[in-house]
Amino acid sequence: MIKFFMVDVESVSSNVPRSNFQEADLEILADLILESGGILKPLILKKTGFEQYEVVDGHFEYYSAVRAREKKPSEGDMVSALIISSENEDVALKQIASLKGIDSSGKSVTPELEITKLEPRLANLELRLEKQFNEFKSEILQERQRIDSQLKQLENLIPQKSEQSNPLSLLNSLDKDELSIKLQRARIPGAEKIAKGIFDARRKKPKQEFEDYRDVVKSVKSLSDKTIKLGDKTILTIIDEWSRS
Repeated sequence: MIKFFMVDVESVSSNVPRSNFQEADLEILADLILESGGILKPLILKKTGFEQYEVVDGHFEYYSAVRAREKKPSEGDMVSALIISSENEDVALKQIASLKGIDSSGKSVTPELEITKLEPRLANLELRLEKQFNEFKSEILQERQRIDSQLKQLENLIPQKSEQSNPLSLLNSLDKDELSIKLQRARIPGAEKIAKGIFDARRKKPKQEFEDYRDVVKSVKSLSDKTIKLGDKTILTIIDEWSRS
């Protein structure tokens, strides 16, 4: 079974070295990805673990997406992808080879007539994928707007409490052990790693403090430690639990 998803670029890896591609070419496509708001040709991925994927096809596009994220982390963090199940991997690879007009030996075998027949099908496939991509992009934007709205509502409630009980103040003042204990009491999964990530990210800030909750999530993600699971939903849970205590 094949499913279409938007996945975090950091959760994807490739067994093809980046050095196989010209950096100038990657730079050009990266700029186009940022300009168009996403990659139009989805990556073909297979799942290798919890929220971890490996590129099956589209290695050049993947490294271009990586470069786009390097240039603008806030805009190039997600990439469109088709996720294939392990039992369908062989069939998917055959389909990819067929669409490219090559067989398993890597030699061109598709006659010109067959290429002509495939062109309308590929055009229709691209249109369908582009439509799906735009729909998913719209859903993600709506979800982010909803989360931002919830954050603002929670922030409006927080000033009514003392500065010590303000979750943002706690995130900016508690040491690593204190953060870990408080996160564990709030039953936050991976509390110790999240506490370490928050503490390390805070120390790298110019004033050693976060500007807001979105800054907390962004700063922790910039550490590039994939074991730290701190996203928008987790920070909302932290704010909610700490605001009650």
